Amino acid sequence: MTRSAMSSRVTIGTLASVVGFLAFVEFTSGVIQGYYTPMLTDIARHLGVHDADVNWLEGTQLMLSALVVPAFAKLGDMVGHKRMLVVSTAITAAASLVLPFTDSFAIFLAAWAIQGFYVVWLPLEIALIWSRSRRMQGRATITARAAGFLVAALETGAIIGALVGGMLIDSLPLWIVLLVPAALVVACFFVILFGVKESPEPTGGRLDNVGLVLISLALVAFTGGLSLLRLNGPADLVAWLVTALGVLLVVPFALWELRQADPLIDVRMFRSPALGPVFLTAGLFGVSVLGAQAPLSTFARTDPDVYGYGLGTTGFQTSLIIGVYLIAMITGALLYPLISRLTAPRLTLIGAAMLVGIGFLMFLPFHATYTQVIVNMLIVGLGSGALVAALPAAAASAAPPTQTGVATGLTNSVKTVGGAIASCVFGIALLQGATGAVTEGTAGSLSGYFTVWVVCGVTALAAAVLLCFVPKTAFSDRASHDATDAAAPVVR
Repeated sequence: MTRSAMSSRVTIGTLASVVGFLAFVEFTSGVIQGYYTPMLTDIARHLGVHDADVNWLEGTQLMLSALVVPAFAKLGDMVGHKRMLVVSTAITAAASLVLPFTDSFAIFLAAWAIQGFYVVWLPLEIALIWSRSRRMQGRATITARAAGFLVAALETGAIIGALVGGMLIDSLPLWIVLLVPAALVVACFFVILFGVKESPEPTGGRLDNVGLVLISLALVAFTGGLSLLRLNGPADLVAWLVTALGVLLVVPFALWELRQADPLIDVRMFRSPALGPVFLTAGLFGVSVLGAQAPLSTFARTDPDVYGYGLGTTGFQTSLIIGVYLIAMITGALLYPLISRLTAPRLTLIGAAMLVGIGFLMFLPFHATYTQVIVNMLIVGLGSGALVAALPAAAASAAPPTQTGVATGLTNSVKTVGGAIASCVFGIALLQGATGAVTEGTAGSLSGYFTVWVVCGVTALAAAVLLCFVPKTAFSDRASHDATDAAAPVVR
């Protein structure tokens, strides 16, 4: 065996070891994402709030997630992706330990939002894998396969979390049930600390604090305006003005970043023919993958004998729906590298987005029975799994070398913003025409659920159209050079 072959085998073995430990991290992330969903109605009853207010939990966590990802992604490129994984996990663990021991909605809401630091895990992991595979042939394919494996671990955790959460909430006090994911996050902290090796050759540099403040102000104003819209309704002029201010504040941020030698976010990436549509796709995909979780749970738990719609499921029955959806996501994530190799990554992404759109639009005529909902979520899950695995890997392969973590983080940030917008829109929609029997079941209206399904379906199909404009050679090893060149010109 030649020395180069031995070195290659050692490198691949080391990378596989890292991916294995990171798979546990994503398993934990999946547990967090799936565990709470079957018990959202129980949490609402425990905190004494309206079922529609469950969307506040989702909305605030998405808002904080949008704030932390840019900073942690850039710091990962600068000082090491593992280091930022450790920090974010410690913060997530602390917040998770607060949830079981409070019945205050305000405290629970704050801890729930801070728990959202886990959203930086997957972008940092993909960037770490991309950096560690730097000297390997077929780097883009290796990263895509690793991403699929990590997403499979994530969704496996979500399945187990949903099933276990659904079973436990039917038999144990809520505070004991909420301790389970907290203990798992603490274990995850030590797995990262002792099992994951740091990414080689961090870029160094300095954090663009001015850029961070500007983008944070923009995101706070934008998401704050959305929150006001949910609180006061779409007739509130102040809410619209605050939301518009958030959008306008992106302009000084972009102008500042264009003048920086080491920007927080290289905004030129949005002009890249490979990266621009990917970021927009991530935002549109966030509408369904993040914004529709709570409405799905509350619709399933609604008693049709009381309201005339819904499935009237128990916590465990609801978790079975989620479990089937997540199994479909695992299948989609694992099939993505195979199908993209047989066709092309771009075509595979287009097909995945179309599946999400078709699955949600099928809810319009088919939502009256348990079987119909299962079939719809199978179709949505296949497409969603492929997109969750593909988008950060595609961004990594097409990004400039010094912006790998930032690019993968941006797919998550833009997806989070899409989810935050959807959470606001869906919260308002579910309150329109809602019944007053809050203590008996969901407060959402059937017309509100129709709005959720239409918006999720149309945005997914719009993402498929956008991906048609991505270059045919995008997301391969050579595409990274093309994207770098496309991002290079300075706007004067």
